[in-house]
Amino acid sequence: MTTALRDFKKLIYARFFFTLAVQMQAVVVGWRIYELTNDALALGLIGLAEAVPALSLALYAGYIVDRSRPVGVYRWVLEGSLISAVILMASAILQNHIGIGWQISALYIASIFTGGARAFSQPAMFAIVPRIIKREELSQAQASMGTAMQIARVAGPALGGVVFGFVGVTYSFVIICALLLVGLFATYAMETVVEPPMMTGQARSVKEELAEGARYVFKHPILFPALTLDMVSVLFGGVTALLPIFAKEILNVGAHGLGALRAAPAVGAALMGVYLARIPLRHRAGPWLFTSVAGFGVCMLVFAASKNFTLSLIVLALSGAFDSVSMVVRSTAVQLASPDHMRGRISAVNSMFIGSSNELGEFESGLAAKWLGVVPAAYFGAMICIATVGVVAVLSPTLRKLDLDKVTS
Repeated sequence: MTTALRDFKKLIYARFFFTLAVQMQAVVVGWRIYELTNDALALGLIGLAEAVPALSLALYAGYIVDRSRPVGVYRWVLEGSLISAVILMASAILQNHIGIGWQISALYIASIFTGGARAFSQPAMFAIVPRIIKREELSQAQASMGTAMQIARVAGPALGGVVFGFVGVTYSFVIICALLLVGLFATYAMETVVEPPMMTGQARSVKEELAEGARYVFKHPILFPALTLDMVSVLFGGVTALLPIFAKEILNVGAHGLGALRAAPAVGAALMGVYLARIPLRHRAGPWLFTSVAGFGVCMLVFAASKNFTLSLIVLALSGAFDSVSMVVRSTAVQLASPDHMRGRISAVNSMFIGSSNELGEFESGLAAKWLGVVPAAYFGAMICIATVGVVAVLSPTLRKLDLDKVTS
C-alpha cells in the first residue's frame, strides 16, 4: 500500500470521527434546546447560529486553504469543533448551578463555534483529496469518503439518542470530545505533506482573490446549476430541524426514536455509497442527478404525510440514498472542474451553496413550522424541491447531459 493510499485512509478516519461527533452533537443539542424552550423557532435559530459564521467565513476559508497546507487547516476544523464540544460539556456539568438562560446561551455559542469550524472543513477536504488521489480514481474515492461519512451519520444520531436517553447530557458531550480528539490524532498521523498549490498570474488583492472562486462558479455551465439544484433541495426540502417535533408530538417515539429518525437518511446514503464505490456514476450523471433530487422531494412529501414510525424510517432512508447519488455527482464534478490553484475558493463557494444551506434550511424549517405548522411546513418544502428540479432541467441542458468523463477544469 502506497503512502498516499495510507494517508487517504487516515483522512477518511479523521472525517469519520469528526462527522460522528458532529452528528451526535446535533441530536443532543436539538433535543436539549427543544426540551429547554419547547419552541420550534428555537430549533431553527440553532441552525441559524451555525449558518451565520459558516457563510461569513466561507470565501475567506477558501482563500486561506489555497495559500496554506490544507491538512493543517483541517486540523483547525477539528480543534474548533472541540472547543464547541468543551463549551457544551462545561454547561452540562454546571447545569445544576446555572440558570436555564445560561444553558440556552451555551447551546447557541457552541453552535457558532461549530459553524465557524465547518466553514473551513469542505474547502480543506476538497483541496486535500485531489492532491493525493489520481484523477481517474476521484469518483470512487469520493464515494468511499461519502460512505464513511454516511456510516458516521448513521452511528452518530443513534449514539447521541442512546447516550442522551440512558445516561444523560453530560456523558454525551464527554464522548463527543473524545471522538474529536481521535479524529485530530488521525490527521497528525498522516505522512504526506500537502503543500499549498502554485499560484498563477500576477499578485492581486485579497478582495480580488476572494471573488475569483465565486466568478468561476457563477459562470460555469455545470457547477452553478448543479449547486443551485442541491442548495434549494437542502434549503427547503429537508426536515432535519423538525425531527424532534415529529419524534415527540407526531410519531410519539421520544429521544430514542429521534436518534433513529436522524440516522435513517444516513443508512440509505451509506448503502448507496457502498454501491457507488464499486460502480461509479460517470456516464449519464446529469439524468441521475435530476432523478435523485426529484426522488428526495417525493420522499419528503411521504414523510410529511406519515403517522407511522416504520414508514417514516423507510422514506427517510430512501431520501438518504437519493441524496447520496446527488452528493457524489456534484462533488466529483466540482473536483474535476476546479483548477488546482482555486480548489479551496471554489469549494468554499460550494459549501456556501450546500453546507450552509443545511443550517439555513433548519432555520427555514423552524420559521415555516412556526407560521404554517409542522406538517404543512414539511409539505411546502418538499413541493419547492420538486418544482426546482423542473425549472433547472429546463434552464440547464448542459447539466442534463452531464458526463463526468468529459468534465475538464
